[in-house]
Amino acid sequence: MRPGENLSPTPNPGEGEFELSLRPKRLAEFIGQEKLKGNLSVFLRAAQQRSEPLDHLLLYGPPGLGKTTLAHIVAQEMGAIIHVTSGPAIERPGDLVGILTNLDPGAVLFIDEIHRLSRAVEEILYPAMEDAKVDIMIGKGPAARSIRLDVPKFTVVGATTRQGLLTGPLRDRFGIVCHFRFYDQQALYEIICRTSGILGYEIESDGAMEIARRARGTPRIANRLLRRVRDFAQVEGRPTIDSKIADFALDMLEVDKLGLDRGDRTLLSVILQKYGGGPVGLETLAASIGEDAGTIEDVFEPYLLQLGLIARTPRGRVTTELAASHLGIKLPKSPDRLDL
Repeated sequence: MRPGENLSPTPNPGEGEFELSLRPKRLAEFIGQEKLKGNLSVFLRAAQQRSEPLDHLLLYGPPGLGKTTLAHIVAQEMGAIIHVTSGPAIERPGDLVGILTNLDPGAVLFIDEIHRLSRAVEEILYPAMEDAKVDIMIGKGPAARSIRLDVPKFTVVGATTRQGLLTGPLRDRFGIVCHFRFYDQQALYEIICRTSGILGYEIESDGAMEIARRARGTPRIANRLLRRVRDFAQVEGRPTIDSKIADFALDMLEVDKLGLDRGDRTLLSVILQKYGGGPVGLETLAASIGEDAGTIEDVFEPYLLQLGLIARTPRGRVTTELAASHLGIKLPKSPDRLDL
């Protein structure tokens, strides 16, 4: 996100950048997350019937599952202007005061990475979320005084990949909390078919399913892989993406049948071959593969845990029999290793 865009109201999706053109604009067009979508539909309709802004909404889950897309859909459904910013971009309380005092009634304030808001900024946000007021300090020293200003009623939509890092007081002020889960293959298949239509490139059902199978349960990855497979198909002179060209392209991209890329396989191999299958501490593992610990926790581990390829234990990370079998490596026997 470029600095000049953080604090500016943005139009609802469908304009501008190519990536936005792939985003659905209405809740009915949003594929997957059926339980979440069904509940949110009720909350939106109820707010519309009362002619009130939607209650504050927290979206959490792994990256690439549609949190930003859903925030724009909420604004579109409510007929509201959306203001987009992020936790790290709001450095001082005055920055947030400037945003809040310039909101339109019923506006949606989307804060990505909301867990990274500073404590001082959070203190400004609390009364704004609860009472539609902000407190500002005028003057310094003995002459300083606090002034409370009214702001229009609005909706905060917060997005985070790490809900546990939100402070309790901030988390409690969200009336609606939605958890994004990884998508199943059928939902990814439908997303890929929809995206292929937008791109104007024909795809066969077996080709779409092959991409869906390797997309790690994540729409963002599914769309990225589709665009790269389309490149291979185009260069090969194929008017249609079938399973053969999809399989070839994904093998060239080093994405295997389970959706693991080179980084995933390196992580598993290091645990298996260097550390006897584990347990190995997170920091040690990060240093061994040249990644930071946060990347391992947020990017690699969620999908590997979902597949049952690794496990977290009090003593560190361990691989499972399934991981050893997938990589064709014999799982070492170790007295320190848990039997998984």
